[in-house]
Amino acid sequence: MKLAEKKSSRRMANVPKKEKEEVVVDEKPRETTVEFLASLAGVLVTGLFIITFVLQAFEIPSSSMEDTLLIGDHVFVNREQFAPATRWMGPLMPYRDIRRGDIVVFLSPEEQGLFVVKRIMGVPGDRIHLRDGVVHRNGEKLVEPYVQHKLADYNPYRDNFPAVPPSEMYGVRNEKWQQELPSHLEGGDIVVPPDSYFAMGDNRDVSYDSRYWGFIPRKNVIGRPMFVYWSFITPADQYQMRSAGDRLGFVAHIIIHFFDETRWSRTLRIVR
Repeated sequence: MKLAEKKSSRRMANVPKKEKEEVVVDEKPRETTVEFLASLAGVLVTGLFIITFVLQAFEIPSSSMEDTLLIGDHVFVNREQFAPATRWMGPLMPYRDIRRGDIVVFLSPEEQGLFVVKRIMGVPGDRIHLRDGVVHRNGEKLVEPYVQHKLADYNPYRDNFPAVPPSEMYGVRNEKWQQELPSHLEGGDIVVPPDSYFAMGDNRDVSYDSRYWGFIPRKNVIGRPMFVYWSFITPADQYQMRSAGDRLGFVAHIIIHFFDETRWSRTLRIVR
């Protein structure tokens, strides 16, 4: 036995029995490979559950919600908040009704399979009209600091809704809405029917919204955007590029310009 080993043995021999036992007890057992894989599997299952049933990722394709949401913003949407409350998840999830001012993602009532994002302006029973581009709800003129008027032009139907009858002249392409709209008018206001919502974009001059295609059925609502997890400078017509070549070309562009064209200041921005 070497000298260093002898000294170590003498020191341990002088340690009281109780202290020796404490040293052994304080040692933590190393995690086995099986235990590590089990922990990892638990994390993956939890993450998969959240992504599948609670959160869903969406990309903003148009400018109708500027400057609240920009083209190229990628957001996580809470799918559970506006869902019907369930008995077993009720105490755990913050379920609530849709409110005025909420930003929601929903399935377009006009174009099948299209996801749209707008701001809720009217809930069932609300009476709404616009005068010179300003929204009046239940007789009250609204102050909306988030609203943009970037075109600064005048459209009688758009800016004085619903006083001017809808027609293709003013961009109303939905014939069903042209026929249905008069049945919802009372005293110069449009009245939101049960289980429906009236929604508009924050970029009012370019937003194609409830003024043009009607109400959002409650069943079409997907959820509420929570925050921007990534934002990349994207051309306004990118969502129309559907060929494989166009898509691959833009993916290559993202890879090359990821750092210089990512809007870093919008990362984790809360959507309000």
